[in-house]
Amino acid sequence: MQLADKVCVITGSGSGIGRATALEMASRGARVMVSDIDDTAGEAVVAEIGEAGGEAAYVHADMRSGPDIKGLMDAVVERFGRLDVLHANAGVHETDFTTETRVDLLSEEVWDRVVDINLKAVWLCAKHAIPHLRAAGGGAIINAASVGGIIAYPMSPAYCSTKAAIMNLTKCMAIDFGPDNVRVNCYCPAAIDTAMTRKYWEAAEDKEAIQSALIGSHVIRRIGHPEEVAKLVCFLASDDASFITGSAYVVDGGSLAWRGTIMD
Repeated sequence: MQLADKVCVITGSGSGIGRATALEMASRGARVMVSDIDDTAGEAVVAEIGEAGGEAAYVHADMRSGPDIKGLMDAVVERFGRLDVLHANAGVHETDFTTETRVDLLSEEVWDRVVDINLKAVWLCAKHAIPHLRAAGGGAIINAASVGGIIAYPMSPAYCSTKAAIMNLTKCMAIDFGPDNVRVNCYCPAAIDTAMTRKYWEAAEDKEAIQSALIGSHVIRRIGHPEEVAKLVCFLASDDASFITGSAYVVDGGSLAWRGTIMD
C-alpha cells in the first residue's frame, strides 16, 4: 500500500501507460481520478479499479482546453477532498493526425496540435494543480517525456521536440515548486506496447527499419510493457522517492546504452 491515502490524477488514462498507472496506483492504495477524451475507455478503467476493490472516478478533459484542464484539477479536490499526485501522461504523435511527418512536409496545424497536447498541457496541468498540491502540504508531479527527447526518431519532429522540452520544463518545475514540498520528475520510455507505438509503426513506409530502430535497439530484446513504466511512476509518486526531484528516468530496455541494432 505504497500510495495509501494519496489522491492521484492521471491524464490520458483511458489506455496505454496512463491506464496501467491508474490500475497500479489504485492497487497500491491510491484514490485515482481517471481522465481522457475517450469516455468509454476512461469509464472502463474506473470500473476495472472498482471491481478490484479500489476507488476511482472519471472526468472528461481535452488537453487542448485550458478550462478543461483547470476543471479536471478542481474536480479531483471536489470528489476526493485533496490532490497529492499529478501524472501528466497524455500525449500524441504526428502519425495520429497525418502521414506527412517530415520536417518540411508537416503542416502547421499538426505541429500546433502536438505541441499543445504534449507540451502546453503539461504546463497547464502543473499550473492548475499546484494550488491544490500546496494546500495538501506538498506532493509529486510526474511528466511523460520519452527517449525521443534525448535522441531523434524519424517521422517525429514535433513529438521529439516536445519530449525534449518536457525534460527541461520538469527541471524548471522542480526549482519553482521545491519550496512547496512538491517534487517534479519525468520518465523517458523507449518502445512500449501502446496504441501510439503501434500506430507509429504502422504508418512507416519501411516497417522493418522502424522495427530495428525501436525494438531492435533494446538490449532487453522485446518491446516494453505499460505496467513496467507504471511501476516507475508509482515509485516517483511515493514517499520512497522523497529526495528525488528534477530528474529524468530512462526506462528503455538498455536502448540508450549503445543505440545499436541487435541482429539475429
